[in-house]
Amino acid sequence: MRLKLACHATSGWIVIAILLPSVSCSQRNTTPPDQIRSDETSLEQVRSDETLPEQIRSDQTSPEQVRSEIRTIEGSEQDWPRFLGNRFDGSVEKTGFSIDWKQPPGVAWSIEVGDGYGLGTVSKGKFFQLDASRQFDVVTSRLVSRERLRCFDFMSGAEIWSKSNSYQYSDLLGYEDGPRTSPSVVGDRVITYGVTGMLKCRDVEDGTEIWSVDTNAKYGVVQNFFGVGSSPLVLDGKVIVMVGGSPPEDQEVAPMQLDRVTFNGSAVVAFDLDDGKEIWRTGDDLASYSSPRPIKIDGIDYVLVFARTGLLLVNPVEGKTEWQFEHRASIRDSVNAMVPIVSGDEVFISECYELGSALLQVSKTQPRVIWKDPPRDRRRQAMRSHWATPVLVDGFLYGCSGRNAPDSDFRCISWKTGEVEWVDSRRIRSSIARVGEHLVLLEERGLMQILRVNSKRLDLVAEWDLSEDDGARLGIKYPCWAAPVIVGKRILVRGTDRILCLEFALEKTKP
Repeated sequence: MRLKLACHATSGWIVIAILLPSVSCSQRNTTPPDQIRSDETSLEQVRSDETLPEQIRSDQTSPEQVRSEIRTIEGSEQDWPRFLGNRFDGSVEKTGFSIDWKQPPGVAWSIEVGDGYGLGTVSKGKFFQLDASRQFDVVTSRLVSRERLRCFDFMSGAEIWSKSNSYQYSDLLGYEDGPRTSPSVVGDRVITYGVTGMLKCRDVEDGTEIWSVDTNAKYGVVQNFFGVGSSPLVLDGKVIVMVGGSPPEDQEVAPMQLDRVTFNGSAVVAFDLDDGKEIWRTGDDLASYSSPRPIKIDGIDYVLVFARTGLLLVNPVEGKTEWQFEHRASIRDSVNAMVPIVSGDEVFISECYELGSALLQVSKTQPRVIWKDPPRDRRRQAMRSHWATPVLVDGFLYGCSGRNAPDSDFRCISWKTGEVEWVDSRRIRSSIARVGEHLVLLEERGLMQILRVNSKRLDLVAEWDLSEDDGARLGIKYPCWAAPVIVGKRILVRGTDRILCLEFALEKTKP
């Protein structure tokens, strides 16, 4: 067994994280260098080359099988075009093939990333990653931060284009200065929302800027604890984002004093996808670190927004807040961050500081509480979600519960009752995604586990410590906070300075 102890001090608080015993050598990724896919092989080459280079067939499949897998990956049902994927819940329901989880994954490609915490998105064979780079300015002789959107060929990892813009941001708690969000891709456009509130629309083919809006400046946003951290939603030709501006008299409020900051009716703002002009604004609240998501009520589309003080139901056609359900800890420095989980007319929300979780039955007129955790009672609370959104499968929620490493665990709870089914013994934070009947869990220090969906117990299928270099595969380092992205038989994971595109073998079909 190996114990890793790390202390992280920020503004007077200390997080102590203990990593579970490392995986045995027999379970580690031992992919030899000749199975690592070359970054120089483009998707066009793969499509056109009848011989199909051996380097892109790490599982020794036939050329026709490789082409079939490429077509599967390129299919829209296998895209991951926005934060938490097509379904807004971190899940891929069906893949059309079976992954062999017993085989250690190979590495299709890896890329270095700069400041930031977000993981990119995949659409039509392209991968889009938003981060920040630092460049030397010969005029000022200083390093200048530049927000950067890059587009990569998803098959090969080869960069297609890169666009950047300078910005100024200093995190109030000393965290990295780069973006916290994921791009949203719709048709021929990719939308990004930077840490300073710069909302940009670019052409997916070459990165040409189509329009941009400085939301912080336009709506008077007082800097939140960690800047802007809500990914954009594109719905019916509207780009919908959390803004949370304040009136002019609040602009001089001292940093970190959000309890003294008021609203100006711009909690949620919709912009025209074509030209970036404002369509509507609504909501008396400040922004959170959750992201807007749609919900259908009586066949009509609405938008759920888990803002700073609670959950809003927004009519996206009229730009009207139908109701607001208060759900926020009384602690000034608390945040809401998970994305609401939807099942029919029921909505789950959660926070980790004080209140825990609540399951609501929602209508256009009001929400009704089905169950709610007792406040300020951690031991009796069903789930305490921090920045990671749990996954719902067959009436049970699976996810990380807890604020920091010492009080965090991974657990399963009943959706209908909030009863805790089981709790794992780990004391470290993690994020989760799902593919079919398997969960992909990534601990914040780089251990990845494949779990079989099982409401009775934690059912471990395989695990690999991705934090360590292993042959040609470079490790990903703390913090690994972004949830895994699943596209076909590939899984993307991010550490502080690297993204790995892992490729899994398929189960062999019996003759």
